Amino acid sequence: MLNYYTYLHTTSKEWVTFVHGAGGSSSIWFKQIRDFKKHFNVLILDLRGHGDSKPKLKDTFNSKYTFDSITTDIVEVIDFLKIKKSHFIGISLGTILIRNLAEKKPNLVKSMVMGGAIIKLNIRSQILIKLGVVFKSVVPYMLLYKFFAFIIMPKKNHKKSRSLFVNEAKKLYQKEFIRWFKLTSEINPLLRFFRAKDIKIPTLYVMGAEDHLFLPSIKNIVSKHSSSSLFVIDKCGHVVNVDQPETFNKESIQFISSLG
Repeated sequence: MLNYYTYLHTTSKEWVTFVHGAGGSSSIWFKQIRDFKKHFNVLILDLRGHGDSKPKLKDTFNSKYTFDSITTDIVEVIDFLKIKKSHFIGISLGTILIRNLAEKKPNLVKSMVMGGAIIKLNIRSQILIKLGVVFKSVVPYMLLYKFFAFIIMPKKNHKKSRSLFVNEAKKLYQKEFIRWFKLTSEINPLLRFFRAKDIKIPTLYVMGAEDHLFLPSIKNIVSKHSSSSLFVIDKCGHVVNVDQPETFNKESIQFISSLG
């Protein structure tokens, strides 16, 4: 089972579950925990192969890495903790996992906060993935990851987010990176399905104004999905919870609290 941490509130019955992106870990939420645990019960976890969820035995995560199998990992933790329903907060690839979980287990999901959300790959991001497919087995994965991080978070004020994710990615192994990278083969049909289906679960997209790869498609999807809303943070890149934590926390907490 995945490594996880819980922070229990003395009176609140509401749960908030945080899901990080590829190459990150539960530690990327360190600027959220203090604020959120004042209001809710908090669950943060390390996805397979990340943080303290690295397999200690070779067969710990022997199933193929798919969005469904990784989503099932998250559900297993929630079931183990007997959490009947939770709000979910994700960043980057974590938003895809949350949206997939909402599709598979809608009764578990009270709302979704999608930071730096990915709902469509534009031409530039598709080229990035194709380059990764070609070079993933021959180029040291950290060179690829640093390159990707710079393309996604290119500006000077994104440096903190870039550094955090690169430092977290250093804790992965080349083999683990390749396993996760293979997920890209199923990403386009999955995102196409998500765009086509309005799931009717309250969803707040929190995006950086400088998230040039993913913001345009999020604006488009919010205009079509009735239960979705968008908050754009100025002078902010892809990793909104790190670039502008105070604004991210305030808007997310306000959104969750408004649902009662």
